[in-house]
Amino acid sequence: MSYGLTVTFHGAAQTVTGSLHVIEHAGRRIVLDCGLYQGARKEAFEINRNPAVDPATVDMIVLSHAHLDHSGNLPSFARRGFKGKVLATPATVDLAELILRDSASLQVRQVELVNRLRAEEHKNLFEPLYDEKDVDTLMRCFQAVPYGAQADLGGGLSLTFLDAGHILGSALSILEVGDGASRARLLYTGDLGRRDSVILRDPAPAGPVEFLIGESTYGDRLHPTVDETRADLQRIIETVTARKSRLIVPAFSVGRVQTLIYHLNQLHHEGRIGTIPIYVDSPLANKATEVFRNHQECYDTEANLFFTAGREPFSFSTLHTVETIADSKKLNTQKGPMIILASSGMCEGGRVLHHLVHGVEDPNNFILLTGYQAANTLGRKLGDGVSPVNILGRPYTVRAKVEKLESLSAHADAKEMVDYFRASAMHPQKAFLVHGEPPQSAALKQTLGQQLGWKDITIPAPGETFAL
Repeated sequence: MSYGLTVTFHGAAQTVTGSLHVIEHAGRRIVLDCGLYQGARKEAFEINRNPAVDPATVDMIVLSHAHLDHSGNLPSFARRGFKGKVLATPATVDLAELILRDSASLQVRQVELVNRLRAEEHKNLFEPLYDEKDVDTLMRCFQAVPYGAQADLGGGLSLTFLDAGHILGSALSILEVGDGASRARLLYTGDLGRRDSVILRDPAPAGPVEFLIGESTYGDRLHPTVDETRADLQRIIETVTARKSRLIVPAFSVGRVQTLIYHLNQLHHEGRIGTIPIYVDSPLANKATEVFRNHQECYDTEANLFFTAGREPFSFSTLHTVETIADSKKLNTQKGPMIILASSGMCEGGRVLHHLVHGVEDPNNFILLTGYQAANTLGRKLGDGVSPVNILGRPYTVRAKVEKLESLSAHADAKEMVDYFRASAMHPQKAFLVHGEPPQSAALKQTLGQQLGWKDITIPAPGETFAL
């Protein structure tokens, strides 16, 4: 049976960043996510500046969550003529504004630096991908849709958000078309969260669907448990304390920093990491933490027990926030031991670069990678043992010990994805695996076929279109 839907995969197809998928039905064009592509600088510049779909032809954008690889190109759509609505959960609306304003500021600063050199060389000057005014325009397009509420998208389509458990406000997007015997449900997972993670509720069961667009970031591996994660953190911190050195943690400002603070709070409360000072050197992360405080409706039972016990999940005596650039620079003149949490998570910008410049060549220091590192990013090079690495235009020999703690990832692993689909009694007519590099997507495809008996699973290439 044909439901009159087509889907075209433009972003995060056989890669992890730049999510952008286009649904077309009854003359309407609906975009699922609108993320920035992150990777090799020149390639990323071209992809982000030349979107595969004309923004002026898009009727509506469904935003699964606020991370830049899912939301980061929205302001450039507003700049290029998008006039429709952006649907997202209330927490995602609040976080997206913070992230996109920060991104706009960074776009402008980066272009100013590049243009100084280009002006000296008498080359044409670049424009930023977008600026603060474009974010202002975009924010007027947002429409908050709470979990469980049904939104009419027009043309016989409706949308329901369910909790994805990935970051604050993250949503599973269920599109429904038709009614009665000709009714079909399409689930777009966005980034699927984990069961029994800290702070947030478990992903909500979506129930049976006819079609699935699912992520596959960690489709070939299993994550350690929360207890194992905290034990690893404790081990690293004990070594840093004994050496009186630095633990530099590149971390995503939204989600990862708050999760790390939560774990460190528990370790501190249990007396397992002493009084080592911990610095959150990310104004965006500090603002995002305030949004977390304002959306306790997204918390799980464990996080709410903090408040019942008279504690605060994101505050304790050895935790310090750093706001000014001057105070950030002072950290690099202070003696250890210390822990520095700074963005960005893939080491592609932000204050963490300056801390790496001052710390990467000291063999007593640790660099802790806490999430997925996309191909060609500095974070991936550090994780792969590349040395020297280029930071802010200069080569540095990597002597610090680089550790990975992928158990802190907010993405479900292969088993958690299979368990989620099984609990939802899901056996789609057709499934598409996106947001994963080819080996991970291929591994998950095989697992889903073997363990759940799914027959029609596709790993779409960029630009491929399918009729549903």
